[in-house]
Amino acid sequence: MAAQICATITTCKSSFTNKITQFINNNQHFPQKLHFPNSLVPPCASLKLDVGAPNTNAEESVAKKKAKEVIEEEGKYIVGTYARTPIVLERGKGCKVYDVEGNEYLDLSGGIAVNSLGHGDEDWLKAVVEQAAVLTHVSNIYHSIPQVELAKSLVTSSFADRVFFANSGTEANEAAIKFSRKYQQHVSTDSKVPATEFIAFSNCFHGRTLGALALTSKVQYRAPFEPVMPGVTFLEYGNALAAVELIRQGKIAAVFVEPIQGEGGVYSATKEFLQSLRNACDEAGTLLVFDEVQCGLGRSGYLWAHEPYGVFPDIMTLAKPLAGGLPIGAVLVTERVASAINYGDHGSTFAGGPLICSAALAVMNKISKPEFLSDVSKKGLYFKELLKQKLGGNSHVKEIRGVGLIVGIDLDVSASPYVDACRNSGLLVLTAGKGNVVRLVPPLIITEKELEHAADILSQTLPVLDAN
Repeated sequence: MAAQICATITTCKSSFTNKITQFINNNQHFPQKLHFPNSLVPPCASLKLDVGAPNTNAEESVAKKKAKEVIEEEGKYIVGTYARTPIVLERGKGCKVYDVEGNEYLDLSGGIAVNSLGHGDEDWLKAVVEQAAVLTHVSNIYHSIPQVELAKSLVTSSFADRVFFANSGTEANEAAIKFSRKYQQHVSTDSKVPATEFIAFSNCFHGRTLGALALTSKVQYRAPFEPVMPGVTFLEYGNALAAVELIRQGKIAAVFVEPIQGEGGVYSATKEFLQSLRNACDEAGTLLVFDEVQCGLGRSGYLWAHEPYGVFPDIMTLAKPLAGGLPIGAVLVTERVASAINYGDHGSTFAGGPLICSAALAVMNKISKPEFLSDVSKKGLYFKELLKQKLGGNSHVKEIRGVGLIVGIDLDVSASPYVDACRNSGLLVLTAGKGNVVRLVPPLIITEKELEHAADILSQTLPVLDAN
């Protein structure tokens, strides 16, 4: 009798296991395929239906070996331009990512402010998969529907009249440099030398290609590649008097400024500063360029970071979050600027392809909704208050600043050990400024509960600063 019961249980167990495995492996919402080893079928003598755990020690050993191999091969095959952290990320869902060893991390780095909808957003995924099955790339020799729809969406929601698409933020800024120079040639009379110089500001970051690099303030970024593009003057961020004086000399083609600096340390401009730049540029015929590559597209709680100032540029550059993780850049311009650009003045093979633009449309459709932006503002205020409560009393914390979901924790010591301690505790954050600022740029979909968890980890790891 016992033997018959045992056989029946084994048969049922096998059937049940096979069905569950098949369901999980065919279900897209499960992060990875799961397998039930034979060892999970209990011995007949015990007649228990408990499912035993797999050999975690063996799995951990395999995972660690895999991580080690990936890190070693990265060092062997990839140019060493990044000092990467010693984890190998494998998958993500929402605001969380997982490494090959199965460790879970709350992601407040957001792919450096790129993953505004987090990982695996269903609407974004649907747009990408459907477009990939229809048309991926055609080049800009031909028209394509997603590109025109995305351009229309950007224009109708902004100050701009036209859009040029690129593949990254630095490419967008390179295009803005060229458009500024071409515009000045276009409006100059025969007797006047066109303005060719630029103004940028302390702590700014505009990219790493030679033109954009020339506009980036950190000397250590520029020095190894000099001579870079000449004619750039760096002024103190917020120093309106110095900027106005230089603009009035008539040699400045364009002023590049970030309404909220990200890489530079999460500093926000004042309305008075931006308005002074706008007035001076209008008087001198200089173009005003807002770099919103990191701070734009909902990050501040407004669709555009310059909106609450009521000051509008002639050119605006965008990139990071626009396509939800796929590479894109965009240059938004007024008709006045666009009229100076002719066929052949600039171009890009990959930029504005159907696949990328479909992904960007899915992002725009979500983040441009007033209720979505309002929620970002609300969560940003809540998060800053949490951080002030939990971190504000620490002697190493000088200031907690930011707008919406771009937040900086300014320290009086290097932030690197703190960032490492957070990562070891399951939280991914970034540095900024001179390495003394912790930059928090989570997906805009992050929940208050997740923000509370992040604040707890940031609080619990504070003691590492004392040893720094």
